[in-house]
Amino acid sequence: MDQDARTALRRSLRERRRAIPAAARLAAAEALAARLLALPFAPQSGHVAGYWAMDGEIALHVWQLRLPPGCVYCLPVLHADGRLRFAPWRPGDPLVANRHGIPEPDLAPESLLRPEDMQLVVLPLVGFDARGHRLGMGGGWYDRSFAFRRERPAPPWLVGAAFAAQQVEALAPRDWDVALDAVCSEQDTLLPPIPA
Repeated sequence: MDQDARTALRRSLRERRRAIPAAARLAAAEALAARLLALPFAPQSGHVAGYWAMDGEIALHVWQLRLPPGCVYCLPVLHADGRLRFAPWRPGDPLVANRHGIPEPDLAPESLLRPEDMQLVVLPLVGFDARGHRLGMGGGWYDRSFAFRRERPAPPWLVGAAFAAQQVEALAPRDWDVALDAVCSEQDTLLPPIPA
């Protein structure tokens, strides 16, 4: 799939998820939380990360509130080196908008956690297929941040989250794509086979 086709697919899938009615979104957040908590590798302690749902993305607030007491919920923070950092965050903690308008915890850079410090990271998807291949927003933040996962096994476990309506027939992974350990939607949990 060439770049123009990927851009058109992103646009179409983003419109599709934005069209999901509010009641269906709330029910999907509940179902997604149950699926995330039931993952075979769901941690009982340590730092776990989600995202601030924007542009129609499936919400993680129900999952955040139901995490085991030993887990510390974090949000991603853009860093100058092109990789994400992560900051513990609870509802009510201060936030600032990053250059893309996405809220991030307002913490000093030296207090942020590295991608390698996380136990599990749930990342948003624009699209996904049954083999667990993903289509992101195209900025490469997660791929750069977790490139070390190509040589090192989990953790952190990487789980894509999306509405079932965002599933497509097939996506061709790119050389720099970091594989997901699972994709969860409100309807299903996909655990892709581990490559040989």
